[in-house]
Amino acid sequence: MTPGRSYLFTPAHQPRLLARAHTRGADVVLLDLEDSVPLPEKAAARAGLAAAVAGLVAHGARVAVRVNAPLGLCIRDIEAACLPGVEAVMVPKATSAGQITALAAHLRDSLHSAALPADQIAIIALVESAAGLQAAAAIARAPQVAALAFGPEDFSADCGLVPGPDTLAVPAQALVLAARAAGIGVLGLPDSLAEVVDIDRFATAAGLARRMGFDGVLCIHPAQVAAVNAAFALSEADLLQAQQIVQAAEAAAATGAGAILLNGRMIDPPVVARALRLLRQNQGQTAPA
Repeated sequence: MTPGRSYLFTPAHQPRLLARAHTRGADVVLLDLEDSVPLPEKAAARAGLAAAVAGLVAHGARVAVRVNAPLGLCIRDIEAACLPGVEAVMVPKATSAGQITALAAHLRDSLHSAALPADQIAIIALVESAAGLQAAAAIARAPQVAALAFGPEDFSADCGLVPGPDTLAVPAQALVLAARAAGIGVLGLPDSLAEVVDIDRFATAAGLARRMGFDGVLCIHPAQVAAVNAAFALSEADLLQAQQIVQAAEAAAATGAGAILLNGRMIDPPVVARALRLLRQNQGQTAPA
């Protein structure tokens, strides 16, 4: 699973929102079976998942599904999410590697029952508590986990914090480090996701998330999507530089050269790796000729 820049939560029980989700500009539509769906509506939302996914995929959208945390709901949600076109399930309230390992086994069994490839659907583990953050390094190495995600609202409530960059930067950075140590993606930002009026503040937080090493940001409102995409978009100069670095590295590898000098700067493997990650995050964007 290649992480997207923007993931738009879309309640899975609201046909009006589902019909327009693919037009909002998000890299990934994140169909929500959890917080945005009232308990009496959860069964209907789950039952309608196949039609919702098929409609979005027909419009070329990338799709992920957030399941519920309680085990009874979670296992039924995972089974329902095993559909063509779903690339990830987001597991909320991730607190241990054992929890995720058990759910990964059920996911693989459900994929087999649905006659789908065992690796089609990855797990995004949503860390929303102090306990989850302490276990993040182990969670990141659990089977099927392709990314960690930061849930700032629940994390703040769990820790008694007022959500903001001053209180969330340290745990957010810790989550990035846990993900990178395991070689997987990481989503989130060090501020409240509930800010849908002051988009400038949200955009500033998204820019900080990119500088901290996040791959993308979770959005709870369509108004946030453009701000995130802009924050994670490469400038023309940065894009050109990244392309030149990768091209120089490929040329050096072809000739067996060990050292790379580009525009007066020595290029080593970490610089090449960062350039490759930036290009993956901005697939389809091209520098001017």
